[in-house]
Amino acid sequence: MSLTVFLAVLAAAALHAGWNAVVKLRVEPLLAIVLINGACAVLGVFVLLFTGLPIREAWGWLALSGVVHLLYGLALAEAYRVGDMGFVYPVARGAAPMMTLIGSLFFVGDPLPPLAIVGILVLGSGIALMAFSRASSVDGRAFVFALLTACTIALYTISDGLGARAAGNPHAYAAAMFVLDGGFLLIYVLITRGPRWFLQARPALIPGMAGGAMGFVAYWIVIWAMTVAPIALVAALRESSILFATLIAIFVLKEKALPLRIAAAVLIVCGIVLMRVATAI
Repeated sequence: MSLTVFLAVLAAAALHAGWNAVVKLRVEPLLAIVLINGACAVLGVFVLLFTGLPIREAWGWLALSGVVHLLYGLALAEAYRVGDMGFVYPVARGAAPMMTLIGSLFFVGDPLPPLAIVGILVLGSGIALMAFSRASSVDGRAFVFALLTACTIALYTISDGLGARAAGNPHAYAAAMFVLDGGFLLIYVLITRGPRWFLQARPALIPGMAGGAMGFVAYWIVIWAMTVAPIALVAALRESSILFATLIAIFVLKEKALPLRIAAAVLIVCGIVLMRVATAI
């Protein structure tokens, strides 16, 4: 992984934490996710005007990604409905790279230096420590839905990494993926909630659009990175977003800060350093 890719994925991590914070603000989490995905879909249509559709070999991956992203949005919305961002985000994003690593080793075959694998495990351990530093105050439902969210993250990460490689053009693949993702979720909520449900979105239109823009750029970078670097490595590095999410949870959402979070942050940084050293050798 080159330094350019490394820094780009770190920037994506910061943006990812930002749009997840939007999900916890002002409106029902599912509605916030619909707004964010809708903004991503609009941006995706715009990009497709320049890139064109991805080649047919990628369409199966796109369909799979659309279904898994729908399940991801539903699981994440429910997790945030019953739990704090300070717990849900670390559990979901901490378990995901471990699952992605296992899936990548068995089904993708990307070469990974042993030190990089150690770095992924250290980073994941730090994220887990950060999550469970406040486990005594957590609803068990939040934990279950956070783990379900992690499963969908691992599935769509591998699917999108392989799909972008098959497409030959990660930009066309990313744009089409955002359009499908937003479309699937819109159809689902229209069927289950009805069009009048969207009237509740008025107070959150601007932050929802801003969250969509952040999410669009963040995952676009990740999809591109997975075509030039090992999928598991990119997935793990992206989860350094927990550092940014923790700052948002404490200083913006006013959630309680605990001393163990400092130790967890140190582990996360150590994991990032190990991954960078492993890929720079």
